[in-house]
Amino acid sequence: MNIQNKTVLVLGGWGLVGSAVARMLVEDNPKRIIITSLKYSEAQDAVAKLEKEFPARGKDFFIPWGGDIFVRNEFREQNRLQLLNDKEKRSIVMQDMMDELTDEVIKSSSIYHLLTAYKPDIIIDCINTATAIAYQDIYTSYRSVASIIKNNGSRDALVDEVEKMICTLYIPQLIRHIQLLYSCMSLIKTEIYVKIGTSGTGGMGLNIPYTHSEEKPSRVLLSKSSIAGAHTLLLFLMGRTPEGPITKEIKPTAAIAWKRIEFGEIKKRGQAIELLDIPVTEAVPLKDKFVVCSDKQYRTTGETLKSVFIDTGENGIFSKGEFETITAQKQMEFVTPEEIAEVVIYEIKGGNTGHDIVSSLDHATMEPTYRAGYMQHMAVEKLARLEKENNVHSVAFELLGPPRLSKLLYEIHLISFRCKTMRDILNCDAKELSDFCFDKILNDSKLRSEIISIGIPVLLPEGDRLLRGNNIKIPAFRGENILQMTQENIEHWSTEGWVDLRVSNMERWKKRIAELIEEVEAIPVTDTSSQHVRTRDYWNNYEDINIGKICSWLFIHEEHGKRMKA
Repeated sequence: MNIQNKTVLVLGGWGLVGSAVARMLVEDNPKRIIITSLKYSEAQDAVAKLEKEFPARGKDFFIPWGGDIFVRNEFREQNRLQLLNDKEKRSIVMQDMMDELTDEVIKSSSIYHLLTAYKPDIIIDCINTATAIAYQDIYTSYRSVASIIKNNGSRDALVDEVEKMICTLYIPQLIRHIQLLYSCMSLIKTEIYVKIGTSGTGGMGLNIPYTHSEEKPSRVLLSKSSIAGAHTLLLFLMGRTPEGPITKEIKPTAAIAWKRIEFGEIKKRGQAIELLDIPVTEAVPLKDKFVVCSDKQYRTTGETLKSVFIDTGENGIFSKGEFETITAQKQMEFVTPEEIAEVVIYEIKGGNTGHDIVSSLDHATMEPTYRAGYMQHMAVEKLARLEKENNVHSVAFELLGPPRLSKLLYEIHLISFRCKTMRDILNCDAKELSDFCFDKILNDSKLRSEIISIGIPVLLPEGDRLLRGNNIKIPAFRGENILQMTQENIEHWSTEGWVDLRVSNMERWKKRIAELIEEVEAIPVTDTSSQHVRTRDYWNNYEDINIGKICSWLFIHEEHGKRMKA
């Protein structure tokens, strides 16, 4: 696509790759570039440097934005640890992550506020998402919970730590992030989304010697790789969603370097490392128990550690020795941020670098085959023959899901007892259809039993009574056994998983069939090309009611569940 005059959002624009991407974007003349970072001061710093480098672009070309995109907007400038230590705020974070995705959850998110404020045409995501999520470290949370249980700690303390552990669960966080990102990009019509991903190990395998613990490889590091892989598969699905943004992922498998090489103060998490003054005479004797975290306050020299270092951005500050080790041949080695930025820009413009993971997965996965397509007809014919031989109707078992499919299959199946052709449905009064279907349910105990036994209730024509069994699929059990029976809930539940015998639903079925026929009739009779699949021949000129074909058509049109790639 053409970058010129487009609004570009660079998530993580203060970082190493984000800065390189922002600089390289300028020459393609976008309308403006939004630079984000976790801290607003970092975004401002990045913008200041870019404005100094490109003074001709003016003051409104680079725009800073700061905050955490993984939480709701009101919390975006707050430290995550502080959020989790605040019981009320922790409860909100937990609900935002674990509850169903609603408009309220979407519109309260920082992602929604960011994207709707600037409406970017292009999003380049340089945030190290896998690190941000995995390094919250669920194993540390587990140890806190285990310690309270072992020592018979208070219930309140246990509840607090369990809630914190829930808030650090990796997969729910990642899923909610992708849901929010996709929903907001779809809303504002973002054209392309490019993710700078990670392998989690700098391209090395399970033998990676670089770890943050005694365990090699550490569980935290493998968690990072696991999240990176799960993230890729979710982007793979996003790239297969019609009407969504073009989705790409560039996944460097090496260390990324560098930002600057200097002599100066060495800092850890923003704090200077103080030099300690501990003479040999104060050596700790090794006997009995070893204290890991000492309460003793050791003397400092009053000075801080200063040395020559190389700043690798998000991966931290390395000494000459560390950098030389990690980037040596057959170790992580490294790739420069400018090389990554070149690949990103080239992919956005429509080039094929061979480094897009989403495209690679598309080509590497095994697709539907000609043989299977040919044999599908044979399988359906054999199923139909066995139906006749055994005098049964194979409608739905509710083992596949969703309940909505079972509900739709059984509704059109009920209608087919009264109407033998699709045009018969159009010619039949909705009240008559409702009465007939109710009579069928009333008198056909076998059919009634089959529907109810698979967890699909039947809403009777008056709309105020429900036939149900011990277990129902909709509404699903979510921890609350008593739910309010409002008209809004009845409409929602009947749409999602109740066989609905009301007149209004029969009107809906008549409208569906009319739209289906109208779509087919719009195809000229003289058009015998390969352009159309669902033709008059496909529908047998409407002379029968094929419940599976009709429901597949509904899933494409009503659920927007159309397969995008073969």
